[in-house]
Amino acid sequence: MSEQPERRVSVGAKSPGSGGDYDPEAIPVRDAATVMILSGGDDPHVLMLKRNSRSIFVGDMWVYPGGAVDPDDATQRADETVAGLTDADASYSIGIERGGIAFWVAALRETFEEAGLLLAHHDHPVGVEDPRDLPSGIIDLSPADVAERFSQYRDEVNAGERDFIETVRSEDLLLDGNNVYFIGRWVTPLGSPRRYDTRFFLTAMPDGQVPLADNDEAVEHQWVRPADAIRRNEIGDMVMMTPTIGMLHRFARFGTVADAVAAAGRGTPAHDEHVRIRYDNEGPHRIAFPDDPDYKVADGRTETGILRWPLR
Repeated sequence: MSEQPERRVSVGAKSPGSGGDYDPEAIPVRDAATVMILSGGDDPHVLMLKRNSRSIFVGDMWVYPGGAVDPDDATQRADETVAGLTDADASYSIGIERGGIAFWVAALRETFEEAGLLLAHHDHPVGVEDPRDLPSGIIDLSPADVAERFSQYRDEVNAGERDFIETVRSEDLLLDGNNVYFIGRWVTPLGSPRRYDTRFFLTAMPDGQVPLADNDEAVEHQWVRPADAIRRNEIGDMVMMTPTIGMLHRFARFGTVADAVAAAGRGTPAHDEHVRIRYDNEGPHRIAFPDDPDYKVADGRTETGILRWPLR
């Protein structure tokens, strides 16, 4: 009997910081959160940041705003600062017993630190009895004095001189938990110098704000159409990790930002799709979804990825 050729499954792109002498089995898996911020109406774009080449993890790669969940994201004070979402509901949504709200706080904090966007609204707007029920009303940072003040806040938060939650509360604001939706979960495979159990979120770009990379962790930002980002990844112009590409593939299936956000808002655990990786495919199309004809013959062990962004 002739031997069957060995099939090889892609592990995706590696960042410049992925080398070094370390024991892969000893690398802990940290909780993390990241946010896809959409804009463009009928011409959907997503905000992407380019990581500093010096970063140990995903250096020189394009990502969505995000990072590790910090202990301060899980405090009672932080919980109380998120409007429209309880810890019980947040925890159920992402499949843990308690502490789920910390992932939303981390996502919103990192968005402020890395991209200069603050998804928060005033706690006591005039004429509104219960601001926690507001679906919108994100703070306008466009007035010059406000922009300058919050830019200073951001610098101080990034420098560790100012607490993010206390900054939000000092301005009589609440973080927006109503319009930031959980859409997926990916776990960094064994072998990376850092590993994360990352929850992915989605929201629409607020009016009256402009993204700006922090020139530390992120050195550049771009608004990109999903198909363009996938193409640029394929030619090496915009290198990304497998989870980033996977989310772009799903985003590309929606014709408008409104449709993409509405789909994210109706996602439930019943919509969860476990992704697989195609064998012998090193390109951006190595990810197989359950509705793909070759899904059953793809590898289900290399990447731990769950998508909750229903198409129908």
